[in-house]
Parts: sequence; structure tokens; C-alpha cells
Amino acid sequence: MQEILRNMEYAMMQQIPRWFVFMLAINAVVSLLYLIFGLAFRRKKEGTTQYLINTVVMLLCPVVGPLFCFFGTIFRHVLMRREVDLSDVMFSKQRINSLLQADVERESNLVPMEEALAVSDKASLRGLMLNVIRGDIQNSLASIALALNSEDSETSHYAASVLRDQLNDFRAYVQKLYTQIKEAKEAGESAAEEAGLLITYMDQVLAQHVFTGLEQETFVREMDEVCEILYQEKPEAMESDFFESVVLRLMEIEEYDRAEEWCGRATALYPEQLSSYTSRLKLYFSAGWKEKFFMTLEELKHSDIVVDNETLELIRMFSS
Repeated sequence: MQEILRNMEYAMMQQIPRWFVFMLAINAVVSLLYLIFGLAFRRKKEGTTQYLINTVVMLLCPVVGPLFCFFGTIFRHVLMRREVDLSDVMFSKQRINSLLQADVERESNLVPMEEALAVSDKASLRGLMLNVIRGDIQNSLASIALALNSEDSETSHYAASVLRDQLNDFRAYVQKLYTQIKEAKEAGESAAEEAGLLITYMDQVLAQHVFTGLEQETFVREMDEVCEILYQEKPEAMESDFFESVVLRLMEIEEYDRAEEWCGRATALYPEQLSSYTSRLKLYFSAGWKEKFFMTLEELKHSDIVVDNETLELIRMFSS
């Protein structure tokens, strides 16, 4: 029986070509070298799974497997290799829009300061005061000033302390920039950037009317002077918002003639801006100049300027 089996094995060996056995041996060696090379020189971000799979494919598919892996590697690293164009990419926080989740509990508990002062619940009033202070204090000075009249001594004291610090900071900053602008003007140097910053900063606070009448008027006149310096030095740097701000502040201290002068300048520089018309309408209405008011209203009606809802209602009211 053993003799018969040996004869069968010998016969099968005689039927298998030697070149096939040689090919299998070469294929096994190539597969082994591929696995060793891949594991030794792989990148850190690459694992061993891909190399093991490729080795199994090469062993199970002689010749075809190695050729497939070889040409696949060539195709991946040579034909598909491109330089990445980063010319239009800016790694800057300026290109990022941060979306912060709203504090629902805090926002839902906010009420107008006038209503809070009418409530006798001191804990609620103090909580509201803290929420206001945690926010944008610069734009909440008027609300903080209302808390000065609170019957709760702790709330009024806290409001007075915060308001005092903010107004002192305002006075110091305005005085610093105002002096720099005046000195730059006398030296013949440009102070356009500082003037623009000061106008915006002053209007943000003065619009809330947290100063006494005399001090408010003094700051408005300084703001008017800074606008004049900027306009004389660099008229194109006077933005339409600057014109509107100085007109509104001058109206509040009843400097109507000076406000009208700024309205004329705004119309000359920004004839297509809605604010150039609305500033004049507000001025003429406050000063009681009816003829000029209706003349400006007619100009706006026949212009191509897109008006907002507030101005549209004004036109409808006086045109009916």
C-alpha cells in the first residue's frame, strides 16, 4: 500500500512543472519581503492591517497579487500625487464665526430695569443687576444708572460703584485721546485714526445720557470739535455714522445751527445714504422747521434710496 502511495506522489510531482514550483517560491519570498519592508518603514499613522491583507492576497494569487499591489502603489504615490494649493487659505481667527450657546436661564430671567425696580424682591433685583454687569457694561450704563434709585441700599451702592468706575474710565480715555488729537493737529500730523475711535467711543456713552447736563454738553462740544478736526484733515474718513452721531448729540443740547451744518456736509459727501436724509428730518422736526422738514421729505420720496420701516411710516404719516 505504501509503495502505491509513493508511486502516486512521484507521478504527481512529475506532472507539476518545475517553473511553477520556482514561481511559487519566488512569490512567497516577494510576499515576505513586502511584509517585512512594510512593517519596518510604515508611517506612524498607518497600521499593519493593510500590509497583512496585501501579503495574504499576494500569497493566494501568485504573480497577479504582487503585480496588483505594485501597480496600485505606483498609481497612489505617483499618478495621484499633487501639491496642495494653500494660497487662499488663511489660518486666522478672523475667518472663524464662533457660535456661542445662549444662556437660556439667564436670558429668560431678564426684565427691564424699570420693572425690576418696582418689585420689592431684593434677591431678584440683585440678580438682575449682576446679569447686567456680566454683560456689555459699556452699553448698559443707562440701566445701571436707573438702579441708583433703588430702595435696596446694596443694589444702589453696587450700581453707584460700577457707574463711577465706568464714567471715570470714560473721562480718562476721552481726555487722553482728545489731547493726542489736539497735539497732532498743532504738530501738523495725522490723527484720523484716533479721531474715528474717539467719535465712536464717545457716542456710545453719550447716547445713554448718564452725565449731568453741563458735563454732557461739554463732552458733546468736544465730540463736535474732534469731528471738525477729522473733517478738515480727511473728509473721506468721516463716515456717514459719524455725521449722524454728531448731529443727534448736538440736537440734544439744542445746537440746531451747528447740527444743520453737519447735515449739509453729510448730504454733500453721502447723497445716496438714508442717514443723510433721516438726520435732517430729525433735526428739522426737533427744531420746528416745518418748511425744511417737508422739503426734505419730498426729496426722499422722489429719490431712489431704499428706506427702512421707521422712515416709511414717517413718510406715510406726513403724506396722508
